[in-house]
Amino acid sequence: MQPVIRVLREDWADPSVPLPRYETLGAAGADIRANLPPEARESGLTLQPMERRVVPTGLRIEIPEGYEVQIRPRSGLALRHGLSLPNTPGTIDSDYRGPLGVLLINLGVEPFTIRHGDRIAQMIVAPVIRARFAEVDALAATERGEGGFGSTGRA
Repeated sequence: MQPVIRVLREDWADPSVPLPRYETLGAAGADIRANLPPEARESGLTLQPMERRVVPTGLRIEIPEGYEVQIRPRSGLALRHGLSLPNTPGTIDSDYRGPLGVLLINLGVEPFTIRHGDRIAQMIVAPVIRARFAEVDALAATERGEGGFGSTGRA
């Protein structure tokens, strides 16, 4: 069964900005666009190098119980301009009903301007499996053991 993400536009949002959508048949992520407030639509929002800002989408979403939405960077913006998400992937829980904003950071060396309607991130809809947590006296042994960061990549 395909989940349905219900979308509500904010009162101030520009209805001509498309809802999140998959741009190709094989796309795993639906592109999300900036929907800037009226006073910023012409000038855009400029992120200076290393500046973080929540970029509005003008949307609120209702995620079905048992699912989450992950917000991820767009690879082209990351490669060409250093634009990313500092908390990637960002998680939106099924019980959140507030405004959908995308926390962006400019890791590039030049200022970057986000224009009204620009694709700024992608949204992945994923099932959630909730685990139980049980305290134990010991953990099962494995071949890897306590090898951590980078331990499996050594030749």
